[in-house]
Amino acid sequence: MADKILEIKNLDISFKTTAGMVHAIRGVNVDLERGETVAIVGESGSGKSVVMKTAMRLLAGNATINSGEIIFRYKDDKGDLQEVDILKKEKQWVRQNINGRKIAMIFQDPMTSLDPTMTIGNQLIEGMIMHLGLSKEEAKARAIELLEEVGITDAKKRYKQYPHQLSGGMRQRVVIAIAISCYPDLLICDEPTTALDVTIQSKILDLIKKIQKDRGISVIYITHDLGVVAKVADYVNVMYAGRIVEVGNVDEIFFDPKHPYTWGLLSAMPDLDTDDDRLYTIPGSPPNLLNEIQGDAFAARNRFALKADRIEQPPMFKVSETHFAATWLLDERAPKIDMPEELKRRIERMRRSAAEKQ
Repeated sequence: MADKILEIKNLDISFKTTAGMVHAIRGVNVDLERGETVAIVGESGSGKSVVMKTAMRLLAGNATINSGEIIFRYKDDKGDLQEVDILKKEKQWVRQNINGRKIAMIFQDPMTSLDPTMTIGNQLIEGMIMHLGLSKEEAKARAIELLEEVGITDAKKRYKQYPHQLSGGMRQRVVIAIAISCYPDLLICDEPTTALDVTIQSKILDLIKKIQKDRGISVIYITHDLGVVAKVADYVNVMYAGRIVEVGNVDEIFFDPKHPYTWGLLSAMPDLDTDDDRLYTIPGSPPNLLNEIQGDAFAARNRFALKADRIEQPPMFKVSETHFAATWLLDERAPKIDMPEELKRRIERMRRSAAEKQ
């Protein structure tokens, strides 16, 4: 337990809308150990960002937390290990003691993350003055060091500039500098490369990995890009319709996936060597969470669905000590169904590619 920095247990959240109650998060469990990188992947609307915003108590006012615990372990200013259930703390306490100081978040669009009316420098020093108790001059000196650490040249000049005077890649580096300015234990990266071009994406991912290694922090990536996951993650949580449907280490998810939804995600990755002349897409659309789901939420889109999928939600079946999947295909009574042949060939190509890079 001492190595677990974050445990999300049976998190269940609904949102009140004009159309009714949306049951957005349905019993989510996520574990993160100190120094690890965990990715949460899934289509837009699956609930990835909601789960992690809940860990920072950043939910909208129309949200209701039906059940769950978010256990966070951190060292206080005296170096003593503390354990708190974030959901039992007041929002104000979380904002003063956790957000920015112990858990920091990088959002997907750096232009909306930065205040266009404030200089880069003022946005950098704000948190350090509040959380670390630094003087303005001390905070300024550290801010310039941070800008240099994240690879921004001519840091003193950039310190005085406004967000609109920086490129997209530079703005994202500034957002990362702000996130790490107060020495957080946990960094949450919500689609950190979405708004950037491909060449800059790789540099930003490498930068986050370097910072993680240098500082020994834990990282959670929220993404729909499996290419990003393959590059950065130790463990992967595949999320669909507000529920984790498969979890495993990166090799298990990419080379031995068990859930048909994971098969679909992997099949939809662009691949120049595929035998198909069209890019694969998962048929249908995610379910409307205004309606309570009967059985497996993915059943209507799953060509491998069994009769049981339409009756009862599958439990998490154990594949290995680190690999679990919520699909009735893993039940000992289920017929033997393998992943599609084209996906098998694709996985074999990925294995060869991974072996060549080692």
